[in-house]
Amino acid sequence: MAVSQVSNTQSTVVLTPRYWVPIGVAIAGTILTFLTPWAGVPIILLGCFLGFQAATVKVQFTATAFELYRGEKQLRQFPFAEWQDWLILVPPIPILFFFKEVKSIHFMPMLFDARALLTCLEERCPRS
Repeated sequence: MAVSQVSNTQSTVVLTPRYWVPIGVAIAGTILTFLTPWAGVPIILLGCFLGFQAATVKVQFTATAFELYRGEKQLRQFPFAEWQDWLILVPPIPILFFFKEVKSIHFMPMLFDARALLTCLEERCPRS
């Protein structure tokens, strides 16, 4: 299991997975199922999918990039040199992370330690 660490800008930090968003989505889907089953079941499935992603995707900060892994295989690498902006949406209840690169924008559900994410972003890719 990945463990968040106290970071400095040169060390590699692996964020700890968090399951609050998948659990919240699944609970919302369950409640919605009692009202309208055709709308609730897809929400429950989305919660299960997010839980699977939280369990299998590893988020890592290196000195130069934000990296995503599944197992030992690197899925994507986002060099900080290409970042233009980032934002954690609804900070008191972080559910979504946004960042913009030169070529594209990205939204990620908050499936990992939001506090460690914020610390790493402020250290390695400070907002202007």
